[in-house]
Amino acid sequence: MNGIIEQERLCDAEPSQRAAWSDEKLLLEYRDRNDRPAFEELVRRYEKELYGYLRHYLGDAEMAEDVFQQTFFQVHLKCDQFEPERKVRPWLYAVATNQAIDFQRRSGRHRMASLDRRIGGDDENDSGLFVELFDSPQRGPAEESQSIEQGEAVRQAVDELPEQTRQVVMLVYFQGLKYREAAKVLSIPVGTVKSRLHTAIQKLGEALTPTDVRQ
Repeated sequence: MNGIIEQERLCDAEPSQRAAWSDEKLLLEYRDRNDRPAFEELVRRYEKELYGYLRHYLGDAEMAEDVFQQTFFQVHLKCDQFEPERKVRPWLYAVATNQAIDFQRRSGRHRMASLDRRIGGDDENDSGLFVELFDSPQRGPAEESQSIEQGEAVRQAVDELPEQTRQVVMLVYFQGLKYREAAKVLSIPVGTVKSRLHTAIQKLGEALTPTDVRQ
């Protein structure tokens, strides 16, 4: 009886209470107690972030919306597979990435990369190296024009990266995931994440090197 009462209390939690819950608690409450408002809070919490990731990954707003919806449908179907010791954020990105890949395979389309969003790095990531490729301390009209040209070159370089390398760029650079989180998303070793990101940085560096300097 006490268990039933406790379950009812949890399901009757105020929205402000759920907003303070961790991602893990929200998902587990939905998994174990069918707390639909908890699931809705989780969707709301990741709506902008995850949609933005899919929008950049797929290069199309309508496709991103479809894959976003499919992602959380899969979360609904597979929430019983979520292990309490895991973190929700990397798991969501794993589901979203797999759904995006499946969508591309079904539609026969390839993602177009966009580098409009910039995220700074931290001690564990090399994201800051990407920012250095774009930013300079001072920019006049000539520098700004050159920056636009460089941006186009970088976009082309990213689009030409192998799909596995682009995935790491999207997760670490665009979304700011740690190496270990990106590794969990892609089911690869942390060392592989680092090597793929290093390859991407080299490619972008080459794309920003003036032709007359390379010759």
